[in-house]
Amino acid sequence: MSRRRNAILSFWAVFALPLAWTIVFLIVPYAVMIAISFWKRKFPVFVPDFQFGNYFALFTDPQYATVLLRTLKIAGLTTFFSLIVAYPLAYFLVYTIRSETLRRIVYFLVVVPLWVSYLLRAYTWKIILGTDGALNSLLIWLGVIDQPIEAFLYNQISMVLTLTYIFIPFMVMPLYAALERIPRNLIEASEDLGVGPFETFLRVILPLSVPGVLAGATMTFCLSFGDFVAPVLVGGPTGTMVATVLQSQFGAALNWPLGSALAVVILAIVILVLQVAKRLEAGPRVALT
Repeated sequence: MSRRRNAILSFWAVFALPLAWTIVFLIVPYAVMIAISFWKRKFPVFVPDFQFGNYFALFTDPQYATVLLRTLKIAGLTTFFSLIVAYPLAYFLVYTIRSETLRRIVYFLVVVPLWVSYLLRAYTWKIILGTDGALNSLLIWLGVIDQPIEAFLYNQISMVLTLTYIFIPFMVMPLYAALERIPRNLIEASEDLGVGPFETFLRVILPLSVPGVLAGATMTFCLSFGDFVAPVLVGGPTGTMVATVLQSQFGAALNWPLGSALAVVILAIVILVLQVAKRLEAGPRVALT
């Protein structure tokens, strides 16, 4: 009996503080947010209630559907281009660079932008793409254009470009870890059987790197889906994303119930993406066993 009591006390001694932290700073705020999403707004106060008017407004007003679809598109494109850039880079780090020191240096250069302020990294692209920025200045100096082009900034293309630059490290890190964990003897066995490099990549490396691809894509998609700084700096009217609308509901609009309902919808989408990624990750592992 005393051994069981000691085990229980040891368990709570280890997990009591993390559990309390999770309840106070994660579960309780989510519960409050969900509860407020059913309230009514009677300016300038909010009346506790249980009704679905806020959710009905989100799904019937076309402006919210437009912003949500635009956010999904921008997040999807950001994830796609991040993968296109990050996978060859991670492959180059693992299979091309033989020197361990050089590999660590290049990997450090990929990760070091995370040490810089997010706001500074996003604002850098506003300086590059602006009418007086580096890109327009270069094109004028080369004689390609006579006047600065305003189309480089404040559109969805500038949004995707900025978000791709910001979130590439989150794609590279899991890809690098997944590629590095692939046993080299599997690649050597494929080569010994006379399989070419490209077919080895398709049959061995790519399937075994799927967990890294899914982890990086999930992080990149969720982070870019909830971003609200880049739309303000480089998005413009056509680059408004759902997080910007969410911020305005809690700020200028002072409509916390509608903002909470929108936050619940965003949370549901993120959870759905995580579940899809989890199921996709389980597929290749079953197929390879």
